[in-house]
Amino acid sequence: MGMKLKIIGAYLFLFLAFASAGKSVYDVTTYGAHLNMDISLALSDAWKDAWPCKIPIKVELQGTLQAPTNPSGFKEGDGWVTFISVDGLTLAGGGTFDGQGKAVWGKHCSHNKYCGKLPINIRFDFVTNSLIQDIISLDSKQFHINVLGGENVTFSHVRVIAPENSPNTDEIHIGRSIGINIKDTTIQTGDDCISLGDGSRQISITNVRYGSGHGISNKTWPDSHDGLASNMHFEDIIMENVGNPVLIDQEYCPWNQCNAKVPSRIKISHVSFKNIRGSSASALAVNLACSSRFPCEDVKIADIDLQYNGN
Repeated sequence: MGMKLKIIGAYLFLFLAFASAGKSVYDVTTYGAHLNMDISLALSDAWKDAWPCKIPIKVELQGTLQAPTNPSGFKEGDGWVTFISVDGLTLAGGGTFDGQGKAVWGKHCSHNKYCGKLPINIRFDFVTNSLIQDIISLDSKQFHINVLGGENVTFSHVRVIAPENSPNTDEIHIGRSIGINIKDTTIQTGDDCISLGDGSRQISITNVRYGSGHGISNKTWPDSHDGLASNMHFEDIIMENVGNPVLIDQEYCPWNQCNAKVPSRIKISHVSFKNIRGSSASALAVNLACSSRFPCEDVKIADIDLQYNGN
């Protein structure tokens, strides 16, 4: 498959360029991109000229790329900026992908309902052997970053910023991917900080700071398909006034989209929580609500020291 870049409505502030392994640089301003204009065509033309060169390829953003405030041009599952079938991608530069989500939060759907038609800020579909570093995702309309079918991809020094009341703004959602590494990253968002979907294997998360949001989530729903979630280890973590520091919840049923009376068929096994310290905002700091049909197996809890911040 050829490498593809899909962008729907983007407005440039400062500089964005593509560079091939042969050191050729394709500055989008030379393709007609200017400030405060839709530069989707210029980005597409620069990408088309860059990718036939020797790979790997580097995309460098300096400044701010803004999404359109009106989401009417997007359909279910769309990404605002999408990299498709790229091997050896580097995305860097210190720039900001501004999704302008404040214009739509709570207006196109309810706060307690999933907004599938709102675009994800950045999608990486079938991207392999790649590095995403020194970028900022700001106020996405939905998920900030989505990884599907990825392999050997590292996220380093990535910042995600959104208010704690922003709906469905997961920082990084990973599905059907292997060898995804997230490190030295700062996250402040309104939903899951990092969420893992089906088919995710060999996921490593280290030295990550969460300012708000729901932390690291592996979600299983009641009345689910058969499945397995195993070999998950949470170690050396500091909690600061966290609502649910240690939680297994197989009764999770958002927006009433599942039959909560039917137990989850996801089997959870080989899980450990070790050396977790700090403070809890709730009196119940450790809660294990496993499936009554497929009880959890080999769950280890050790060296937990959580102080309750409450009466």
